[in-house]
Amino acid sequence: MTNEAPESSGLPPEIPSFADQVNPLLTGLLYPSESDEPLEAVTCYLKQEEPLTVSQIKDWQMLPPSVYVEEMSEAALWEPVLTEQDWHGDEEKARTAQFQQLKTFLDSQLTAQQIFRVGEYEIDVYLLGRLPTGERAGLKTKIVET
Repeated sequence: MTNEAPESSGLPPEIPSFADQVNPLLTGLLYPSESDEPLEAVTCYLKQEEPLTVSQIKDWQMLPPSVYVEEMSEAALWEPVLTEQDWHGDEEKARTAQFQQLKTFLDSQLTAQQIFRVGEYEIDVYLLGRLPTGERAGLKTKIVET
């Protein structure tokens, strides 16, 4: 029996999953709306090169045709959390910095990012992009608009 270090075992090092990499950036982070909601990592089985469609999102989430789904702009998702306001105190500035760090990470890991809104009042929001492996992953949160 030897006490070889894992690095010398001849096996390739395990690459952390997208969720393992992004989850530390999500700790304590809430997306602001009428109800501040957490963000969570998600994966999607759709791997085609072309952009995702509303129909594919409905199929992926197994939604009935009556559920409203639309694609939204990146700006609509990021502006509320990345724009510092004059009235921001230390807590809001720290949250803005945490969201900027999250966006920087996502931009470095995900290409072809798309954002979809699912629902009308309690809206599930999905940010999905392509990982270097070709798989799709991203974030999910909820926005409440009454």
